[in-house]
Amino acid sequence: MSAGGDHTRKYKLQTEVVKVSYDDSWHASCPPIYQTATFKNPDVLHMGKYDYTRSGNPTRTILQEHLAKIIGCKQVWVVNSGMSCLDIITRLLKPGDEVVSGDDLYGGTDRLLTYINNNGDIKVGHHDITNLDLMKSKITENTKMVILESPTNPLMKIVDLKSIAEHAHKVNPQCIVVFDNTMMTPLMMKPLELGADIHYESATKYLNGHHDIMAGVLATDNEELADRLFFVINSIGSGLAPFESWLLMRGLKTLALRLERQQSNCIKLANWLESQGFKVRYPGLKSHPQYELHKSQTKGTGAVLSFETGDIDLSERIVRNVDIFGVTVSFGCVNSLISLPCKMSHASIDPKVRAERGFPEDLIRVCVGIEDIDDLIFDLDHAIKQAKKEQKERN
Repeated sequence: MSAGGDHTRKYKLQTEVVKVSYDDSWHASCPPIYQTATFKNPDVLHMGKYDYTRSGNPTRTILQEHLAKIIGCKQVWVVNSGMSCLDIITRLLKPGDEVVSGDDLYGGTDRLLTYINNNGDIKVGHHDITNLDLMKSKITENTKMVILESPTNPLMKIVDLKSIAEHAHKVNPQCIVVFDNTMMTPLMMKPLELGADIHYESATKYLNGHHDIMAGVLATDNEELADRLFFVINSIGSGLAPFESWLLMRGLKTLALRLERQQSNCIKLANWLESQGFKVRYPGLKSHPQYELHKSQTKGTGAVLSFETGDIDLSERIVRNVDIFGVTVSFGCVNSLISLPCKMSHASIDPKVRAERGFPEDLIRVCVGIEDIDDLIFDLDHAIKQAKKEQKERN
């Protein structure tokens, strides 16, 4: 029983992300860090809960239980990166298995899926997730896994997760539906409630929020899948280290505040860019072709947008002339970031493949932070004007 007495109220997520439960004999205000690789036991006949941090650590356990509460699932495992999550998931596959995925994916995801397709004797198909009939037609009795993300990175496509998950499980009850929820976080989307079997995220992004650690989160309600995932994690030693686990717990406490400000800024910036005549890709705009679908399965629109200038050189110059926006890969940081995906996060995708998938080479991705929105608009406006001025002087 808590100090405030027993009660039955179910707290909202904005409260739960702050309220961490743990047992500490010294009643520390923050969960302690068990910065140790091994644990002592009285003797070989009386082994404790922990023996080796690769297999388990109290700090990691507190974090996993906290995340399971936030996500609303039975089991969470935390590992050393978002890509580790996908690597662990794909180890559930066997040679000859078929995988259905989208044609717009995070560059690292595409790179790993391409690798296992070419080297692991596993067939991976990439298709337009916005075409529901097409996606359903590609899912057959031989499909062992469906890997999705929404909004996609960086074209901001939206997938009808519930419809695809229902169809996949109907066609093959053993098919594992995997969903990358990094863009939305558990505050805005609950993939497991929509039919996904495994929900994973790069906690490097919004969950931590400060880009000072790398981490990944795997969540499921399926006990068998949870056990299989843990077997791989324990075998390869990819569990998140104690200090990183503690930092992630600290970052989680401000998730609701950060994301609220980031999303508010992003909506304003998206509207401003659209008013300037750019083609903006952002599910928070009514001009987005899947605005209603996104709204039906989420509680927010996120803080990442992309826009096209129609000119690769202009895009490069805009990125070069920003001041507040950090020119870097990744997203989800308290700081605003900007990048050219084709030359950065998605450069590993063959240019011919990008062209086949309708990937604009001039596309600029903007990850909006918590700065003052007037300053962000001023900075981007100045960069655009300066870029156009440089082009004019060059010509």
